[in-house]
Amino acid sequence: MKDKKILDEIKYPADLRKLKQEDLQQLSGELREELIDVVSSTGGHLGAGLGVVELTVALHYVFNTPKDKLVWDVGHQSYPHKIITGRRENIRTLRKGNGLSGFTKRSESEYDPFGAAHSSTSISSTLGMATANRLSNNSNHVIAVIGDGAMSAGMAYEAMNNAGAMKSKLIVILNDNDMSIAPPVGAMSSYLARLLSGKTYFNLRETVKMITSAFSKRFKDKAGKAEEFIRDIVSGGTLFNELGFYYVGPIDGHNLETLIPVLKNVKDSKYEGPILVHTVTKKGKGYKPAEDSRDKYHGVSKFNITTGEQSKSKTNTPSYTKVFAETLVKHAENDTKIVGITGAMPSGTGMDIFGKKFPDRMFDVGIAEQHAVTFAAGLATEGYKPFVAIYSTFLQRAYDQVVHDVAIQKLPVRFAIDRAGLVGADGPTHAGSFDITYLATLPNFIVMAASDESELVKMINTSVNINDQPSALRYPRGNGTGVELPNIKEILEIGKGKVIKEGKKVGILNFGARLQECIKASEKLDSKGISTTVVDARFAKPLDERIIMDLSLNHEVLITIEEGSIGGFGSHVMQMLSERGVFDKGLKMRSMILPDKFLEQDTPEQMYKKAGLDCDSIIEKVEEVLKSNIVVAKNNIKKIF
Repeated sequence: MKDKKILDEIKYPADLRKLKQEDLQQLSGELREELIDVVSSTGGHLGAGLGVVELTVALHYVFNTPKDKLVWDVGHQSYPHKIITGRRENIRTLRKGNGLSGFTKRSESEYDPFGAAHSSTSISSTLGMATANRLSNNSNHVIAVIGDGAMSAGMAYEAMNNAGAMKSKLIVILNDNDMSIAPPVGAMSSYLARLLSGKTYFNLRETVKMITSAFSKRFKDKAGKAEEFIRDIVSGGTLFNELGFYYVGPIDGHNLETLIPVLKNVKDSKYEGPILVHTVTKKGKGYKPAEDSRDKYHGVSKFNITTGEQSKSKTNTPSYTKVFAETLVKHAENDTKIVGITGAMPSGTGMDIFGKKFPDRMFDVGIAEQHAVTFAAGLATEGYKPFVAIYSTFLQRAYDQVVHDVAIQKLPVRFAIDRAGLVGADGPTHAGSFDITYLATLPNFIVMAASDESELVKMINTSVNINDQPSALRYPRGNGTGVELPNIKEILEIGKGKVIKEGKKVGILNFGARLQECIKASEKLDSKGISTTVVDARFAKPLDERIIMDLSLNHEVLITIEEGSIGGFGSHVMQMLSERGVFDKGLKMRSMILPDKFLEQDTPEQMYKKAGLDCDSIIEKVEEVLKSNIVVAKNNIKKIF
């Protein structure tokens, strides 16, 4: 059997469970090779998946998935799981249009009982499933796999605290891939883990409880504490025990001879309560370029398997993220009050660049967005100038703090909102679709969006000097347009837009990075005899009322365009014009926004085309509105609707 490729025989976990245990190591090696080959051609998350190959095999071997529910936190480590759960034939469509998601997804497979892409949701969701099992008298197992990084989020501890108090039958696998919790694993700790998870110890524990219950409370309490003390000495599980979990570990997450017996013991135990199995793994395991890389090849583009060299972008223009970081560094060189904050995304937000220059003024608070925002608010009360660099979609997790701790108190926290708009391969879970709406609706906020990298620099410059209220500037994923960057002294007048080109018939009012598409559409419309004005609004709050009124009163049609959901920039413009009575005089206005649905992954260009926010869609919208002469009256409302 050693000469035969076992992976070719595995379509579903049921096939895996037919194997002899001694064949699982070979299967793991083949699965790791397959993963490397796949991601080299698709790009995506590699290091995390390499680190959980053996754990993936062991979990599906021991537990009866999909009846037993297996939930991967975040999901970027789930590629090996996808390969052996019926998706190997389509695995090279990962992160492509109409292809497999880069994360777990309920609609994709019954083996994905809970969709994910954001961190630290696994324990809460599996606790819900475990509770449902209890209410339904269902004996199936529920397993959450969560990384040590995800354990830095308060949500994980909230869920563990609740699980411990409820004494829910739940299994949590703590995948420690950064040695951040446990020291290196040795033979003794593996032996102890197997011992502590076995029936003998569980039975002994229950026997001790029965015996001590016959004695006084004082003796019983001391006996219980002694047993807990011994376990803590050998396992280091004090924190988890205090949260109500039975702790097992740490164990070597790459050693199947240890993993499988421990998981079987945990599965077969009669312990009525949550159990935590602490495994230590190596991110990037089995692929030297990943093991040697600082980020362990967490997220990669297509790469050469032999050398590990990744395909580089062909553009020479800087990314918006880099422009933000380098501009902030320039300001921080002159202003010691500027500090940077990020939530476990230093490289993704450019805060690693800032941190290299100012290590004492950059704070990575872990996966704790709520804390990040209130931490920034505290800094602002003492006269510092905090820049919270965060993805739009992650800022959603801290909305109450944005409202309660920042906006109400009118504290000058600056939000640098990366990944605003559609993001391509990461799909709907990472799309920055809602921040315009959820921020512009708040009193005391200034909300800006950069149409190119030059505007981004000006907005950073402007925000540095906003010391009496919160502000936000949003910018997209990817590279800029190649325009020349201004110096750090060039600022914007708050609430003032910019006329890009003037026309007479149609006004196009852009907010954000669709400006180039607006300009292209305008030029094509001009060639058709439709004279068009293009304005870059720059601000969603406060609005440039003068420029908007000018567009409204001097053009037949007004179109607003934004990379955001309903309720955002266009809605604010409509509200203002409605209050001014402009619609009473017959202005034709339309707002072009993201559609009211979650757009699946594809290239950004295709996603914006599907969203109706590309050049051709703008032209089509203008021509449609110009042809529209419908007057809504009582006698024709029924005809329209």
